[in-house]
Amino acid sequence: MSRAADVPHASALPGTLSEALRAELITFRRDLHMHPELGNQEFRTTAAIKDRLEKAGLRPRALTTGTGLICDIGTDDGTTAGGRLALRADIDALPIPDTKTVDYASTVPGRAHACGHDVHTTVVLGAGLVLAELDREGRLPRPVRLLFQPAEEVLPGGAAEAVESGALDGVGRILAVHCDPRVDAGRIGLRTGAITSACDRLEITLEGPGGHTARPHLTTDMVTAAARVAIDVPAVISRRVDARAGLAITWGRMETGHACNVIPQRAALAGTIRCLDLNAWRQAPDLVHAAIDEVATLHGAKSQIDYVRGVPPVVNEADSVQLLHDAMAARRGAEAVEGTEQSLGGEDFSWYLEHVPGAMARLGVRPPGELSSLDLHRGDFDVDEHAITVGVELFTAAALLEGERTA
Repeated sequence: MSRAADVPHASALPGTLSEALRAELITFRRDLHMHPELGNQEFRTTAAIKDRLEKAGLRPRALTTGTGLICDIGTDDGTTAGGRLALRADIDALPIPDTKTVDYASTVPGRAHACGHDVHTTVVLGAGLVLAELDREGRLPRPVRLLFQPAEEVLPGGAAEAVESGALDGVGRILAVHCDPRVDAGRIGLRTGAITSACDRLEITLEGPGGHTARPHLTTDMVTAAARVAIDVPAVISRRVDARAGLAITWGRMETGHACNVIPQRAALAGTIRCLDLNAWRQAPDLVHAAIDEVATLHGAKSQIDYVRGVPPVVNEADSVQLLHDAMAARRGAEAVEGTEQSLGGEDFSWYLEHVPGAMARLGVRPPGELSSLDLHRGDFDVDEHAITVGVELFTAAALLEGERTA
């Protein structure tokens, strides 16, 4: 989905793409799209990124997680005010089939880049190539780190491991983009404060004596118990936290029973817990455990709870949002920036913001003029590839402007 025409630039700030690099990046993105790899299995993806960076004379370093890498551009002698600016991309795909009819569709059965991580990766790679050239010309005012992170789709996210492996050492600020099919290509969405939600995973096993459906009074009616947990636990939770916290449980799986005349001994439920508010998210495990135990006990079932901590909300820091706004305005005018709402989706970029200030922008990928576009996490998801150019030039402008601020 390439756009032939580009949008005129709003300034003469260096760091724009040549036509040759623009075409190369589209080809690179399509190659990633054809070869999606799941979290912590991104060996081919990591090798492709490493190879291109090394061809540009850079020295990428592998993360200790086994996949993913970091690459520094510019010299930091320890006196750089504020540390390096990091640009982060997530590199993993999703375990769903690609259903598009394009010549760059996934060649791996049951795997697809249906969240735009191939675009994120290409954007950071492209920004790195442009910034490396500026550094060789002596025009990069502040050192930059490229961070290609694995396993964003695997709770609690590969970002936490990347931090433990030293990905933020010497970093003073971190930026990222995420594809947004609700925003036109050529535009970005920004928000100060929380832009995503917390997301945890919940799995419950209920157990009790089963028996004949003719005598439910002599058993734990497991089907009813499971149904009440599914219905009543979210209702109980909604009365124990401030409604503005947006704490919500949504079930994705419920299994119990094998025959119409047998009350089963076991039931299983699984779902996600999402929360708009950081403080409520921190209280969620205790609240959810208590509510499940209460409802299960009421119906005579014993509960085993596996509460998997996921990610806190991404909370954009104000100065970093302003930096992204100014960078986009410098490239395409302030009218190319729009406000965006807080999403109920989770993003492990939040773990970096526990350590350094930063912000994530919504990168528009919807073809302009279309009223709707394909949503994320669908097998037919695709993007307007003009977004790659926009993302690269956004990041290069941010690096240059940040350097001027801290010079």
